[in-house]
Amino acid sequence: MEHYVVSARKYRPSTFDSVVGQKALTVTLKNAIASDRLAHAYLFCGSRGVGKTSCARIFAKTINCTHRTPDGEACNECDSCRSFNEGRSLNIIELDAASHNGIDDMKALIDQVLVPPTMGRYRVFIIDEVHMLSTAAFNAFLKTLEEPPAHAIFILATTEKHKIIPTILSRCQIYDFNRITISDMVAHLQYVAQNEGITAEPAALSVIAHHADGAMRDALSIFDQVAASSRGNITYASTIANLNVLDNSYFERLVDAFANQDVSAALLVYNEVRAHGFDSLFFINGLGAYLRDLMCAANPVTLPLIEATDDIRQAMAKRAAGLPPEFFYRAMAICNYADLNYRTASNKQFLVELSLIRLCQLLSPSNSTATSGGLSTK
Repeated sequence: MEHYVVSARKYRPSTFDSVVGQKALTVTLKNAIASDRLAHAYLFCGSRGVGKTSCARIFAKTINCTHRTPDGEACNECDSCRSFNEGRSLNIIELDAASHNGIDDMKALIDQVLVPPTMGRYRVFIIDEVHMLSTAAFNAFLKTLEEPPAHAIFILATTEKHKIIPTILSRCQIYDFNRITISDMVAHLQYVAQNEGITAEPAALSVIAHHADGAMRDALSIFDQVAASSRGNITYASTIANLNVLDNSYFERLVDAFANQDVSAALLVYNEVRAHGFDSLFFINGLGAYLRDLMCAANPVTLPLIEATDDIRQAMAKRAAGLPPEFFYRAMAICNYADLNYRTASNKQFLVELSLIRLCQLLSPSNSTATSGGLSTK
């Protein structure tokens, strides 16, 4: 029986071109390698799961490749590439600063810096979560970073650049990784699904991408989870049920209720949400986020601000048509007011229901003014 490998590992990028959502950055790194203009220290910054460590490993493999392809990728055939792919390369040393952040760990790394490469031109030292190094470790590392041997290249990766001391920052070329867009994640998930023989609805993949919050690694892990529970047929319904996500259909029905000034319909939708076990604060924040996206969809200029596929954007634009901008401004203010007061409210259900009632009044001709928290006092 074939050993199962999770998608986050199986589809981990192995070339610059396979890195998702970081095109400009990977092109810059490839150009630096092609022109042999390599810095001695790099700092890769960005949120988790966006490809920092993967890019560091690809960069380390490529600069030691002896037969690079015409487009600047590692050949994966020379001795250096094979040793890297098989996990036996002595030219790439990785340190996880989250668990090895003391002065002794740094001294051990510095001792290895003095050793020349056994194969290829460079020894590459990748320090992940570098911001977690202790002050003493940072100070010990500083001298080596100032005057490294010609064969040593350091690649530091961090999710919190602001925690790194300025003397380290000033000695590194800094690369900021982007959060991966919804469209890029959906496209990559479709590629993975096709390779794995899994059927997946685009709407379901969009939900997974939203849930991953810009992290491709998280999206692949969620994809595996949903694929396992749905037996290889990922539908929108199975995805929102598995992830316990509030379906946008609730918010669509609420907006219809607001437009029709139908208080009863709005309260019934909220009761349905509560019956499915969703937290009221989660609901009111979700409603506020949906109204924000709907506001952006109402104007073609701000439509790209919605993190969604083009189909979803166009559908939201149709739904937003006919609603005045003032409705969105005041509706979001009401949701924000409910959010700010939720934790201190003695009757949280009443607070949310009152907010929904006031949302239903926004388009009433008699409700022309707004006061504290965007709420009418009439």
